[in-house]
Amino acid sequence: MEFNQYKIIWSIALLIIAFITRMLVTGSLKKIQKKFGFQQARILVTNKIVTILIYSTLIVFIAFIWGVDEKQLLVYISSFLTILGIAFFAQWSILSNITAGLILYINYPVKIGDSITILEKDNDITGEIKDIDAFFITLKTDENELITIPNAIILQKNIRFFSEN
Repeated sequence: MEFNQYKIIWSIALLIIAFITRMLVTGSLKKIQKKFGFQQARILVTNKIVTILIYSTLIVFIAFIWGVDEKQLLVYISSFLTILGIAFFAQWSILSNITAGLILYINYPVKIGDSITILEKDNDITGEIKDIDAFFITLKTDENELITIPNAIILQKNIRFFSEN
């Protein structure tokens, strides 16, 4: 076989592996949804984020197979890791809210319809969760006010919640 045929075979194999991985993740997210009673919207956003990560990784590996210079690939990977680092460590950035949103979707005990109180020093905020988005949570207070709170703040604060179930 020619060298290019090996590249094609490896590219197809990686594409199949990425597709299978995506299907396994989707199945796992459905099981998580049933086990913990998460809303479909939460699972859809999480699935989109994971799918983007899987296919971004696929593109990097295929580029490497097809002869992208290692230095260029190293620059790409270091840029990606820098952005990921900002997402995990920056408190007020949009990326940290996306990361916090992913954590809230997968591993947080509240869901839409639950009433929560965000415990502050001077001013507690109480309301019913109306929406959990990739960037923020929307609360509806007893006075019918809609308050949006960044996901990163929700992870940092003490929360008291009351499930309707």
